[in-house]
Amino acid sequence: MTCPDLITIPPDYNRYIYFSRRLRSIYEQYTDRVEPFGLDECWLDISSATTTLDDGAALAKILRERVKDELGITLSVGVSYNKPFAKLGSDLKKPDATTLISPHNYRDIVWPLPVDSLIGVGDRVRRKLATRYVLTIGDLANQLPQTMHSWFGKMGIILQRFAVGEDTTPVMRTVEEAEVKSIGNSITAPQDMYTITDAYCVMYVLADSVGARLREAGMRGKCISVMVRDADMHCYGAQKTIDFYTEQAEEIVPVAMRILNMKGFDTLLPYRSLGLSVGSLELNSRPMQLDLLGKSEKRDKLFRLHEAVDSIHTRFGERAVERGLALANPLYNTIVPRVEHVVHPIGFLR
Repeated sequence: MTCPDLITIPPDYNRYIYFSRRLRSIYEQYTDRVEPFGLDECWLDISSATTTLDDGAALAKILRERVKDELGITLSVGVSYNKPFAKLGSDLKKPDATTLISPHNYRDIVWPLPVDSLIGVGDRVRRKLATRYVLTIGDLANQLPQTMHSWFGKMGIILQRFAVGEDTTPVMRTVEEAEVKSIGNSITAPQDMYTITDAYCVMYVLADSVGARLREAGMRGKCISVMVRDADMHCYGAQKTIDFYTEQAEEIVPVAMRILNMKGFDTLLPYRSLGLSVGSLELNSRPMQLDLLGKSEKRDKLFRLHEAVDSIHTRFGERAVERGLALANPLYNTIVPRVEHVVHPIGFLR
């Protein structure tokens, strides 16, 4: 099928960033709990001992009018008592509306909707649920948690909790986000990662980039964070704190792969993007605890090896020295994440 009269307009990323920052600055005038979800969406939490959902709806009206006047754009707002229902409500009425979903009306509003209206349910999960006659969010809510676990692992339990309105994930405070100190990168692969082997290959590309940036900054860290974006463009993240500081890919990757397995993210394949960051940083000039098994000596040798490779990359380019593993699939080795893809925090399913 051809479209000879089609007019394509390229995206203006800088303009997206401009409006995103302007919106955040407006939101932060009303609450210090503002958590981003992508470029153009945020969760705001104004709850207190005295506020109600009606107060949330009133603020939504103020924000819609103010943003329309000051920025010339419209907002669709979902007001609810948890993050998944607030997100769902923001999608129900567009382009300029407020939807309130409460503990009293969510069964009437949410449960009749197609199951893929719920955050976390993309096309792949929807198809699997359809084979089990789970077609609406209400059908999903009425599944037993152990049944969902048998179908989708831990993610199945999370989705069932979302459907019944039992998610208690807090909205991050703005100051908490600002205090996060980490170094990371992400890759949107030219080809989706269909297997764990593909993910392992890409993870090493990322870890080498993150390690180089850590050494460049004179830092090392002990909190390993992983972000996954599936083929339906839904994002998931998790982290693990280890008992030593590192900036070496050989130590970062095994932890990252364990996170994928332990959190059930292997059930989300294929992946569209992977992100990796290292936090809880300290200066790598600080003394390290020696051990009796020779791990610290091996780590010191690897550090010197990586410094030599970093020097070669600086002089002759990022592809002057490459891991053989990264060459397993040439498509995954076409992006240099250190240069092109800096990861931004995604504060969902932390």
